[in-house]
Amino acid sequence: MPESTLRFRIRPDGRVEEQVEGVEGDACLQLTERLESVLGTVERRQPTSDAYVTTQTQSQSQFVEPS
Repeated sequence: MPESTLRFRIRPDGRVEEQVEGVEGDACLQLTERLESVLGTVERRQPTSDAYVTTQTQSQSQFVEPS
């Protein structure tokens, strides 16, 4: 299983920036959902290229044709 990394930067004004590495697709949102609910309101999200990657399993299930 690939390694996941969460990085946090706390700005002088108290805002927290969160960066997730090594997580593909919507799994990033699932991973950070509880943390974000404790930290406060999410002002904006900026997806990385990993957010648009689908896993092999997801790709196969999207193209299954009925028999």
